[in-house]
Amino acid sequence: MDRRLGRSIWRWLIPGLRVKRWLGLLLAGLFLLSLGASFIYLQVYRAVELPQAVSPVGYIVTLQFIPHIWRGVILGVLGLGVIAIAVFQFSRSILDVVHSPEQGSLIDLLCAYRLESAGPKVVAVGGGTGLSSLLNGMKGRTKDLTAVVTMADDGGSSGKLRRELGIPPPGDLRHCITALADEGSLLKQLFEYRFGGSMGLGGHNFGNLFIVAMSEITGNFERAVAESSKVLAVQGRILPSTLVNVTLSAELAGAAQGAAVVRGESAITDAGGPIERVYLLPESATGYGEAIHAILQAEIIVIGPGSLYTSIMPNLLVREIGEAIRASAALKIYVCNVATQPGETDDYDIGSHIQAIEKHVGAGLVDYVIGNNNLSRPLPATSSSQLVQPTFAAEYADRVILADVVSQENIWRHDPEKLAQIIMTLYEKQAKRA
Repeated sequence: MDRRLGRSIWRWLIPGLRVKRWLGLLLAGLFLLSLGASFIYLQVYRAVELPQAVSPVGYIVTLQFIPHIWRGVILGVLGLGVIAIAVFQFSRSILDVVHSPEQGSLIDLLCAYRLESAGPKVVAVGGGTGLSSLLNGMKGRTKDLTAVVTMADDGGSSGKLRRELGIPPPGDLRHCITALADEGSLLKQLFEYRFGGSMGLGGHNFGNLFIVAMSEITGNFERAVAESSKVLAVQGRILPSTLVNVTLSAELAGAAQGAAVVRGESAITDAGGPIERVYLLPESATGYGEAIHAILQAEIIVIGPGSLYTSIMPNLLVREIGEAIRASAALKIYVCNVATQPGETDDYDIGSHIQAIEKHVGAGLVDYVIGNNNLSRPLPATSSSQLVQPTFAAEYADRVILADVVSQENIWRHDPEKLAQIIMTLYEKQAKRA
């Protein structure tokens, strides 16, 4: 018991807990208070003598029979003891309300929060279900997690709200909020609830409507996202890549000879490709300041997984976002999809994905590319997708990491835990080399 108590006491002195600074400030304040009281006490002590014959009790209480220096030592030790007991019992009374013994000791929880689970600063860039899958895996490995999300969505509930109310599309932001919320939360299920029917609320997600309502209340879309995140106790931040009302456009192969130019994210996939290039309108759309700052401060930047042209490119094509990623000193990783997306990346292998990114934003944007090499489970015969083949040009060989990242439940999706583990392994290897 004594050994455990001693260990707990010393653990409070571990660097990084953000406790010692406040303890030091408390002690400094008490010292100043004691110093002031000492000046007053000293004047009284010198002016009033209490001989034993006149007042035996006063003589003993004021320690007249002990030299002055030892009186100070005794009173100081007693004072510190009383303060320690009072602070301990006061804190214990408060913490009993919010902390149960089943959670372990307070110092253990504090160490886990401040040190053991702090993790690197991670920024995930993308949109759709691919980004939310990555966030699900990474949230258990770091407490400093930021999602930078595309604002080009114009389909479904988000598209309707965007057209009717003139607000940024909330759908991809909602996906990220629910991905970073506590597992099993009833509010998490509520945020993903979709109303049925074909009239009025039909087709809308509750979470989308909630963000819109919060935007009206706060008068600010980005603040609405932040407040919505608080409601679900989200671990991390969700930021738009831009607040400009952007439209994603695509030139299909042969567009230079008069083929169609398709505008609108949802229309691009429906057009059936093949896609020659995509671009934003307006092309001068500015990046969201907090997103740029997060990217520049990151230790790991993960691009994808997600739809190559309609979830990933809309972020990279915001000039300031792309420039911030390139300028960042972080470990930069692109996660290639497990399966192709009909109408977007038909017949693409890993090399085709890399070449498409380089064509739009230039070479050297990322340090590594993670691709799936588990092709043992074919997609259903009814699927219009194919597994992305782990093939690429020799020039990419030193940057491509092939591994089994496929989900057992959803064979055309990534497994969040497998993917997160590979990312953290790459980060740890780089940290050791540094």
